Amino acid sequence: MEKKILYLECESGISGDMTVAALLDLGADPEALERALRSLPVSGFRTVVSRVKKAGLDVCDFHVLLDAAHENHDHDMEYLYGHEAEHSHGHVDGSARENAHPQHGRTHGGYAHEHRGLPEILRIIEQADLTARAKETAVRIFRILAAAEAKAHGVPEEQVHFHEVGAVDSIVDIVAAAVCLDNLGITDTVITKLSEGQGTIRCRHGILPVPVPAVMNIVQAHGLPLCITETKGELVTPTGAAIAAAVRTMDRLPELFTVKRTGMGAGKRSYDRPGILRAMLIEAPSQEKDRICKLETNIDDCTGESLGYTMERLLEAGARDVHYIPVFMKKNRPAWQLNVICSEEEAARMEEIIFRETTTIGIRRIPMERTVLRREVRTVQTPLGEAKVKVCGYGETQRYFPEYDSVAALCREHGGNFQEVYQMIQGCCRS
Repeated sequence: MEKKILYLECESGISGDMTVAALLDLGADPEALERALRSLPVSGFRTVVSRVKKAGLDVCDFHVLLDAAHENHDHDMEYLYGHEAEHSHGHVDGSARENAHPQHGRTHGGYAHEHRGLPEILRIIEQADLTARAKETAVRIFRILAAAEAKAHGVPEEQVHFHEVGAVDSIVDIVAAAVCLDNLGITDTVITKLSEGQGTIRCRHGILPVPVPAVMNIVQAHGLPLCITETKGELVTPTGAAIAAAVRTMDRLPELFTVKRTGMGAGKRSYDRPGILRAMLIEAPSQEKDRICKLETNIDDCTGESLGYTMERLLEAGARDVHYIPVFMKKNRPAWQLNVICSEEEAARMEEIIFRETTTIGIRRIPMERTVLRREVRTVQTPLGEAKVKVCGYGETQRYFPEYDSVAALCREHGGNFQEVYQMIQGCCRS
């Protein structure tokens, strides 16, 4: 399967409509999106895709137009940041943005607004005509939002009833983002940081600091890097943060890459920086630079059984590789040097296992760079049955390495020779 890597450049923040617009500009099929949105069992909206100017640039705009009963004035800058006690739009409860609360009724400019909890929203997604992958992405985004809002309000997720997030426009934004990601066939998403503003914004419960609690809960729970800028205002909405948390698979760009396509999506609010989310479809070379961590320690007073068990524990915990090297220590004592290769993020967990399971009193930690081939694991059909194969790309060449467990299982089942079965699986990959 070809990797399609998306880079979301969030220098001006991220929101639901910005994400959809950027993905449409990147090449997502607007007709496929329109069909998907028409299948939603939700009324009171229509969508418009157009071109607008932002800082002199021609960018895509995705606009969810609501009927009078669902209008929320989310982009009314005077209301959001003016903090007047009353406003000409007639907002009764002081809520004009994405926020959730454990209450059901509200009025907005004289109109009754419905609140939907997570179960109702999940039913809406399930009833829509979406691919399984698009449904999975939309559900993941809403679950992240529910967890963040539940924490903010101190209630169980099932009791959170969303305001704007459960309202029509936010449902449309989230489902549309999921549909566009699926339509583009995105397999990985790079988000290096989220640029956020500062100050305060008017929300359902009054004046809240920026970043708002839901955004803070999301970035904390999912380890999203946050950069606070000098901009006065909210650049990252809860919906935008939830989308970022749901789709991000990489936090660093490849050292070298080529840009295949670029898309730019417009935001609706006006700040001192252009409200543009830039999306890039990038391709990394077959060889990539990667950072890993090597842990090593010398052990001369631990049984073979303990060392074998330690290796099992380390591999189960996610170590990339574990091996022992025979060494001679002080006074010519024979010993073993334990070497563990892992990611930098997993190093502390690996050290904990080594200290707990062995007699060592110190571990050397060495950060390293490595050059690796792009690889993926595929399942191939053979005359003897299915087998898993690691596929590595080198330039225009692909190499196939049948997985040991698959080869061994077919040998046992059919009484074959390991080398013959291995070569047979390789032949099926090339045919």
